[in-house]
Amino acid sequence: MSAVATSMPAEAGPALPAAGSSFYTAMRLLPKERREAMYAVYAFCRAVDDVADDGGPRDLRAAELDSWRADIDALYAGHPPDRVRPLVEPVRRFGLKRDDFIAVIDGMAMDAAEDIVAPTEANLDLYCDRVASAVGRLSVRIFGMPEEAGVKLAWHQGRALQLTNILRDIDEDAERGRLYLPMEKFHKIGLMNPTPESALAHPRLGEVCEAVAAEAQEHYRQTWAVIARSPRRATKAARLMAAAYRLYLDAVMRRGWAPPRERVKPGKLSLLLVALRHGIV
Repeated sequence: MSAVATSMPAEAGPALPAAGSSFYTAMRLLPKERREAMYAVYAFCRAVDDVADDGGPRDLRAAELDSWRADIDALYAGHPPDRVRPLVEPVRRFGLKRDDFIAVIDGMAMDAAEDIVAPTEANLDLYCDRVASAVGRLSVRIFGMPEEAGVKLAWHQGRALQLTNILRDIDEDAERGRLYLPMEKFHKIGLMNPTPESALAHPRLGEVCEAVAAEAQEHYRQTWAVIARSPRRATKAARLMAAAYRLYLDAVMRRGWAPPRERVKPGKLSLLLVALRHGIV
């Protein structure tokens, strides 16, 4: 359930984000060589995300993720297998780090190993770092961000986007037997051993969600603080993603947490205005 998450067969070429999605629009803003590098990273992320969610029995998923780790090691050793060959030029040109690719795989392994149910706040933060902020660290190098500011942006924006995903998808995740809201926040409302079913039916679920939303809002605030201090040419895609995802967070907060919770999607006009503001200005 990564912030950038079903791969295509190798012979069909690299997977591309869905046309019209926030991610697709953001990547289209980039110069050709940076855009193609992001598509290669996106295809990798979708491939390993597919393994975690739809890769069959857990032992097979674990074995396939181990195979991806071996392929990344081979990439950095100079003899990449075919399925990671599209990453050769992005790694060379933009200095992408092996540890960030491995972190993404490790994040997917957390989903593959077991259905995550009410993780501790520390484990949730680790999960967000691996499946979202690690993708951000790869991305900001492609965008051309200065190192220190780029890592800080990835840290906050990855968490902002992933917490938004978690709040938006609580019902869909529960159908898969997953609950990403943190254990400590359930303890505060007296639910000591939450399950997806008991958590979503609890009359004080809104308190848990509002607390997570407040954390997401702070990460958005920190994201924009970094962006404000950074070169505009290197933050255009990040700005669009932050603004578009914030629309999702605002929408779920307006909807509230009482059942039935309809899946929210910002209006097309709002998304268009975000694209115009951050894609042109």
